[in-house]
Amino acid sequence: MSNAMDINDSNFQGEVLESSTPVVVDFWAPWCGPCRKLGPVLDEVADEFGGKVKFVKLNTDENINTAKDYAISGLPSLLMFKDGKAIERMVGLLPKSTIVTNIEKHL
Repeated sequence: MSNAMDINDSNFQGEVLESSTPVVVDFWAPWCGPCRKLGPVLDEVADEFGGKVKFVKLNTDENINTAKDYAISGLPSLLMFKDGKAIERMVGLLPKSTIVTNIEKHL
């Protein structure tokens, strides 16, 4: 997902929880095939939302603490945060339309 910034356990608070704009976090792992397929879809979604929503990626293999804090048990998992709180959870390889609809209802 080239449009999304890679984040980690140490900068999660600043980049996600303290963000003034809503944030979609892509929890993924390098070995996860569906995660790789979702990347280009999320690029398209990020383009559509422009600067209204921030998109970031978190490698769950390298950042287990944050993944554990948010009970990430299936990959890929997308969590949308607004005002420091997780407000939407999407798990699995979902179609673009579902992702867009789930984001739009919070804007």
